[in-house]
Order: sequence, then C-alpha cells, then structure tokens
Amino acid sequence: MIEPTNNSHNTSPNNKTPEQSDAGGGTNILTTRQGHPIYDNQNTRTVGNRGPATLENYQFLEKMSHFDRERVPERVVHARGAGAHGIFEAYGTLGDEHISKYTRAKFLQEKGKITPLFVRFSSVIHGGHSPETLRDPRGFAVKMYTEDGNWDLVGNNLKIFFIRDAIKFPDFIHAFKPDPVTNIQSPVRQFDFISNSPETLHMVTFLFSPWGIPATYRHMQGSGVNTYKWVNSDGVGVLVKYHWEPLQGIKNLTSAQASEIQGKNFNHATQDLYEAIERGEYPEWELNVQIMEDGEHPELDFDPLDDTKLWPREQFPWYPVGKMTLNRNPVNYFAEVEQSAFGTGVLVDGLDFSDDKMLQGRTFSYSDTQRYRVGTNYLQLPINSPRKHVATNQRDGQMAFYQDIAKGTNPHVNYEPSSMNGLKEAVRPGKDHTPYYQAALVRQRIDRENNFKQAGETYRNFEEWEREELISNLVGGISACEQHIQDKMVELFTQCDEDYGRRVAEGLKMKAEMMSKEKASFVEENASEGIDQANTDSTEARPY
Repeated sequence: MIEPTNNSHNTSPNNKTPEQSDAGGGTNILTTRQGHPIYDNQNTRTVGNRGPATLENYQFLEKMSHFDRERVPERVVHARGAGAHGIFEAYGTLGDEHISKYTRAKFLQEKGKITPLFVRFSSVIHGGHSPETLRDPRGFAVKMYTEDGNWDLVGNNLKIFFIRDAIKFPDFIHAFKPDPVTNIQSPVRQFDFISNSPETLHMVTFLFSPWGIPATYRHMQGSGVNTYKWVNSDGVGVLVKYHWEPLQGIKNLTSAQASEIQGKNFNHATQDLYEAIERGEYPEWELNVQIMEDGEHPELDFDPLDDTKLWPREQFPWYPVGKMTLNRNPVNYFAEVEQSAFGTGVLVDGLDFSDDKMLQGRTFSYSDTQRYRVGTNYLQLPINSPRKHVATNQRDGQMAFYQDIAKGTNPHVNYEPSSMNGLKEAVRPGKDHTPYYQAALVRQRIDRENNFKQAGETYRNFEEWEREELISNLVGGISACEQHIQDKMVELFTQCDEDYGRRVAEGLKMKAEMMSKEKASFVEENASEGIDQANTDSTEARPY
C-alpha cells in the first residue's frame, strides 16, 4: 500500500484520503467515479432486454471511456519493469572519515539514519510485455524520499554505457529498436550502428556476454553510470560514481538457459522479486561510491566523465556508504510502478552535476519524458511526491488536483519576490560549488577516447566460459550482416584484443561454411526460424 505522505495537501477537499471517504454507504459498495452506488454491474440499460442501448447509459459510458484510457504512453525505453518499496540506512562514513568531509547531503550524515525509497527495475530496449529473459541492459532506478526532497539515482545494472554524448542517444535506441518498416528487430541494424561507433565496444563486450542477461533483479548489480559530484559545506566538490552491490550475490544466464526459462515463464524476474518480498526474503544492496578529485586528470588514459569507461577499482576504491532493503510490494502496479517517474536532475543539496555529456542530456530528457507520459503534474502523484511539504508558485496544468500553498501565506501571491506574505527563498545551507570554466564553445569529441583498451581488459577478465558465450552470441548476430560490417567488427574487436578478434573471425568463418553446406544463408535461416516450425508442426482444424 502507498504510505500517505506528511503533506497536508495530499488530501481530498473534505480532508479525507480516497481510502477514508465514504462511498455508497459502505467501503465495499461498488460506485461510479462520481460516488453513485451501482445496483447492476452486469447489464446496460436497453430498450427491452435485446436492445438497442440508449445514449444516456452514464454508468456504461463512464466505465468504458475510462477503460479506453487506462494506459498512459509506454516508456520509449525502460518499458518493461517491476518495482518495490524499501528503506536506505546510512553509514555516516566514507572509509575511516566522516562523510561530511565530502558531502553535506543530510540523509547520509548519521549512522543508522533511515530514508524511505522506491525502486524500479526494468529492461531498456524491449516493450512493456516483453520476456524478461531477453538480452538487454537492465534499468536500476532508485527514488529516495529524503528530508530535503527527492533524490533519484537513475542507472543500469552495467556500470558503463554505449555512448558518451547524449546527442547520439536517439540514434542508438533507433538502431536497437524494431525496423520502422518491418517492425522486427535486426542484428544488421544494431551492428551497422556499432561498427560505425567504436565507443560502443566496451558495452557490447558486456552486453553479449552472460552479463547481458541477469538471472533476476535481486541478483544484479546497479550503477549510476554517469559521473556526479558531491559538495561539502565549504562548497568543495569531488567527482563520484555510484555502485549498488547485491548482498544476495550476482547471477547471470547463458543464452541457452534464458531460452529455456522463457519457454516456461516470461515474467520470471518480476515474479521472483514479488514472491521473495512476500515471503520475507528482503533483497539488499550496499551503496558504494568511488571518489576522484574534480578536474580533467591528464594522468589517466581516459576521461573520468566518459560513460563508456570504468574507474579502475585499484586506483579508486569502492567505499560503502549505506544499505538498501526492499521490504514492501506495490499494491497497485499501475499507480506505483508504471506511474513512477525518475530523473537524473533530481538531486538534493550536497549532490551535484558533473560536466558528463550524457548526464547533461539525460537531465533534460528524463523529466521532459515524464511530463509528456504521465502529465504536467506527475509530481502530485503519491509515488512521486516528496515526503515533505512542497511549496511552489507553479500553478494549474492538466490534472492538477491541489495547490501547494504554504499555511499562513497569501494565496493571492503566486510569484516571488513579494512583500505581501508570499513564499520566501530558503537559507543557503552552505557555500555554493563554483567550478571555473575557460574554454571555447565547440562541437568536439573528448580528447582521450581510448575506445579499445578497457573493452580488451574486460574481455581478458572474463572467465573462459564467459568468453565462449560472448563469442557465440556475437557470431550469431554478426553473421546476419553484410560482409563489410563483419569485416569491420572483426577489425574493431582485434584492436580490443587480438584473441578477441581472432575468435570472432573464426566463428564467422565456421558459421559461413556451415551455412554454405546447408545451402542457406544465415539471414534466410534466421528469418524463417520459428516460422517454418509454426507452419509444419501445427495441427489443422476444421472451421466452425
């Protein structure tokens, strides 16, 4: 059940919540949306019992018109998801030091301090009812209802991303989404984009390995992916990376295992999360951060703001700063999971943005998407509303059901500044963080792209069975492509690691020879896979 907030404005006009309001003389009596008792929910009003129906069927018209509008637009990305409520317990320290040395964020300051939260896990590319066994990054979005307002940490299960500049995001998503003509996803489109975007190689190496199919939501890592900043009371900022480490352990699936599970249950991850919480096996994650001085760090062979790169753990250790526990399932999926809305720009005091190009772009895109998808006043919904009093001069808009007017202020004043008892500015909690810039305004790539080194290191760090699975999955997809794309992919993988490129090349050669012997191209075989079986193995039926 959604917990009511402490906000006095989250009530209906008669000062009762919807759960408390009387309807039809009793709480278990079916009513219309206007509160009218329904005496017959089985039959429309008709001329005689055979019809026709009449236009003044208000009960029917309300019921059907609302049913027609039960869905909001599906998320363009992260459409398939599951969620749960929980708590975050702060440790109050970073290593041997008090955390206030690095950040003044209030919810992190005290050991044992509890902050309520909501988490939504998701897949990225596939639609709202897609199987949870498909190869895809998984979204890992956390909304903490802190005393200073909401903090959203919007990330993925993998610690890096495909691209480093948000202007490429629509193109990346288009390449991985279904073909606009056939509405069928195509590895040709995907590897066409990848072969022309070498920065994707590190993420591709993770995605096509077993790390591309987490076994369950409970057994996957999470990461903020972007580089953020922490700011202390003196206004000093440091760069930070966030990592959620599952205390249940990490489990991934091979393609064969995923296919077998999909044939039995395509909701397995959602069901696993829900049932674990129901039986009291509350999943836990520890929040770890990596810290780096704010700056360009020319001593590194990569840019710390580059989302395609890992910060080496041996150079930048992980420091645990708190623990998350998920302990309560949603009561209504739509109200709590589907309408939950996250944004990378939702930061509390003590947390700040870095100059990360992906972060800057996401900060506009995410909240803009929620205003389109859920509505202008999406933050008035209980799942998204802060657990503190809200007072703004923002008014009206679609589906506004209250005004966040502070008690004792002048309701006629919806602007600031004012000398007529309107809202006032808050007291500054500490010195502003004021980074200094001196550079030309340009459209340029970062200086240290280094697209191949970390992809090769990740490949070499895999266990042998993970490398075999990676090569098999890549060969399966790249084989569908034209020869020039295959050649380009082999060239790129070879630059990552000689063995990596050689094994992909050998796999492609073996695949081509096998297909040649069978006198059928991979494209034809892949396109007809399942279709031929549906035509040949099906049973004919007589018409009725």
